[in-house]
Amino acid sequence: MGSWWFGRKAAAPDVRACAPAWLSAERQAGFARSYETQFDEVFRRNPVGQRAVRLVAGMLGALPVYAVEGDSQAAKIVGADGVLEGVAAQLLLHGNSYAQLIGGDDDAPAEICTLRPERVSVVADDRGWPTAYLYRVGGRVTRVEREDALGRRQVTHLRSLHPRDDHYGMGCLEAACPAATVHNGASRWNKALLDNAARPSGALVYDPADGSTLSTDQFTRLKDELAAEFSGSGNAGRPLLLEGGLKWQALSLTPADMDFVALKEGAARDIALAFGVPPVLVGLPGDATYANAREAGRALYRQTILPMATRILNGLGEMLGDWLGPVKLAVDTDQLSELAEDRSRLWEQVGAAAFLSDDEKREMLGFAPRGEA
Repeated sequence: MGSWWFGRKAAAPDVRACAPAWLSAERQAGFARSYETQFDEVFRRNPVGQRAVRLVAGMLGALPVYAVEGDSQAAKIVGADGVLEGVAAQLLLHGNSYAQLIGGDDDAPAEICTLRPERVSVVADDRGWPTAYLYRVGGRVTRVEREDALGRRQVTHLRSLHPRDDHYGMGCLEAACPAATVHNGASRWNKALLDNAARPSGALVYDPADGSTLSTDQFTRLKDELAAEFSGSGNAGRPLLLEGGLKWQALSLTPADMDFVALKEGAARDIALAFGVPPVLVGLPGDATYANAREAGRALYRQTILPMATRILNGLGEMLGDWLGPVKLAVDTDQLSELAEDRSRLWEQVGAAAFLSDDEKREMLGFAPRGEA
């Protein structure tokens, strides 16, 4: 965050017993609990989780924002590159986002920066109301007051719904982590299959007529030859020459293991569900058609992106209102092509309402009356 962390900006800068084999390795470890390990499991190592977060945060960050009421400078500050995207990503992953307003030399708002939520803790008064925030980084703890000496808010805390916590929100990582662990375990199982001839393994059975067994030297030599000549994806399909008494017994997958693909796809859908993203938009098979993708895009905006954007803009607008006067920010949905069909239908319905005056129709569509246009 450079030289302007806080204050004025410087002038210069348990799984069931019938679980498949590929999941049994995850059973003992359980699921990640801390934010850092959940972040690695869901976002850093899982393509579905990362795609879902990037999709929602990126689309929200690209929304056209304008000032319905108040100074247009507020829309420019909020619409700056990375502000809305960063806030949205933190809300999705952590459930909390802390946005700090940085003032310029003229005591006017200059920009908004986001604080790493895992480093911030809330300081509350005797009644439980938040009054300040502690930011910990590199062994250093910095306190920043919620409001400055003039009563202007300089940090706003945006949080997702958490019914059992008074001060902190709950992100999507906790809900997505079990499914991401299953999905990542399936990917590791796939990798192991590729490293072991990319097919179910088999067994060499020594069954001589006299009932003898292999000596230690014979066993070691046979084991070394199998490892060197027949293991690995590069040796897939190589014929195996067996000496007297040896025969190859192929091992097949169990029914639970055969359900491997369906379980992985189900886990991927659960991950997308946790982040509010329709599965078709993250490339999951089964419903990937153009019509489904178009409807899924509209549902993503209506059910996830726009409600989250409204919450974020209201919070940032309240903070900016302490500095610039009353501010109300909104998303210009007329510029979103995914919602053009809904907008066209609304225009037709309003235009056909003969009992409304022209000014009433304009007001319903978000325009000023003719006399004020």
